[in-house]
Amino acid sequence: MRYIIIGAGAVGGAIGGRLAEAGHEVVLVARGAHYEALCASGLRFMTPEGLCTHRLPAVDGPAALGELRADDVLVLAVKTQDSEAALEAWGPSPVAGGGTAAERLPLVCAQNGVESQRLALRRFRRVYGVCVWLPATFVEPGVVSAAGTPLTGILHLGRYPHGTDETARRIAADLEKSRFEAPVVPDVARWQYAKLLGNLANSIEAVTGVLTSEEGLALFERVRAEGEAVLDAAGIAYVGEEEQKRTRGDKIRFEPFDGSERSAGSSWQSLNRGTGTIEADYLNGEIALLGRLHGVPTPLNDLLQRLANTFARERREAGSLSVPELVRLADEAVASYDAVVTTAE
Repeated sequence: MRYIIIGAGAVGGAIGGRLAEAGHEVVLVARGAHYEALCASGLRFMTPEGLCTHRLPAVDGPAALGELRADDVLVLAVKTQDSEAALEAWGPSPVAGGGTAAERLPLVCAQNGVESQRLALRRFRRVYGVCVWLPATFVEPGVVSAAGTPLTGILHLGRYPHGTDETARRIAADLEKSRFEAPVVPDVARWQYAKLLGNLANSIEAVTGVLTSEEGLALFERVRAEGEAVLDAAGIAYVGEEEQKRTRGDKIRFEPFDGSERSAGSSWQSLNRGTGTIEADYLNGEIALLGRLHGVPTPLNDLLQRLANTFARERREAGSLSVPELVRLADEAVASYDAVVTTAE
């Protein structure tokens, strides 16, 4: 199978780089300066083993590839806010032998959150979800790093909305030859919702920096508790923390390249790059949406969604808000919600 990585940034670049190292055929899809760097110098992939340059085909859209192959696998690795445009572009692409990508090819959503695969299922007949545990960073155009060892990541994989099939098993086999663990599971959404709860910290890190202080971690626990209450009210199953710990074990250790602590996550990277967008609507915003649907208050996730979007829209500096100030805003948000509820009663 040939893997077309739609969004060869941190996660997509790491998956594509490892697949290429294992001898699989890979095409990278990127935009702007990153695309230009990939074309000019290849993908420079930094791992604990060192720097490797992969000279892989790179395109900026489906037109550059022309007719797709029947053995192509589309791996959607853009941020969720960019999913709709990518799906619209790639879905109608013709496939050798007839039909379109949406009709014939598997689409694998390797992204944070749970919304992209639902968007994909509106267009694509064969959609697969991935729970992505993969410490990776977009360093600069053309350069991606992945600091996990001995495994680069753990990628639970399954059909969406549920089930498994031979295609999932073939993709998983290729990933497992490429320094990933890739369990094929019939309930991939259960793993993704567990990951979503952890990703509620992304907005905190985006606006304040890496979570290390007791005050910041305590705030995250409050934010996560909102998320758990919402999922419980909605009847949505998710993997517990103990099961996650047993699954990960010591399979992925973080080994930074310069002796530093781990870098902040994907949302911080979006602010740091000044992209103007951020994934908060599909992380904290997913909890806010479910809270409104099921009558569960989510003032902390509402606040983080608004703050992260404001930082992105106004291109504020990543990590420039102090943790004490964010905690003050959080306390005010909760108090304001309580006051509104009391007044309504």
